[in-house]
Amino acid sequence: MHRRLVIVAAAAAVGLASGCGDGGGTSVPAPSAARRITVTSSAFSEGGTVPRRYTCDGEDVSPPLDLSGVPDTAAELVVLVEDPDAPHGTFVHWLMWGIDPHDTHWAAGEVPKRATQGRNGFKKNAYGGPCPPKGKPHHYVFSVYATDKALTVSADATADDVRRSLSGHTAASGTLTGRYGR
Repeated sequence: MHRRLVIVAAAAAVGLASGCGDGGGTSVPAPSAARRITVTSSAFSEGGTVPRRYTCDGEDVSPPLDLSGVPDTAAELVVLVEDPDAPHGTFVHWLMWGIDPHDTHWAAGEVPKRATQGRNGFKKNAYGGPCPPKGKPHHYVFSVYATDKALTVSADATADDVRRSLSGHTAASGTLTGRYGR
């Protein structure tokens, strides 16, 4: 099932052995936007399988991402990646904000210019790839938001903090959903 969600990454980890699971969940709804950003990756297509390289079973580096349709008036970009299928609630895999809106192509493992990386569910300020427990594949939603003003969040902001800051200031948004199972 393809999930076309415009949502933010959030939660906490049990650890790599149990996969993405002890999520704190998200309590702030995802912001919406009338304009769409197209989010693509040369590594996988919408609804496709995230290659092992970009998971905890591989190199655990972020996949390459390309964006189109970012408004010329955008102040910054926000990237939020989550697993809504985690056993104990939505799980954070990547949380970034402050990205230059003209920086719309990132190679594998690249952190965009000016980006501040927030804490993921693995308790790291970095990308943490798909790492589900054994069983049915999980969905990994890569959400991108263009803001109409720079966000005012602290360096230790949570996904919910970022979501609250996006509320009323999301000029455009888009998602790319991949799947991964073990």
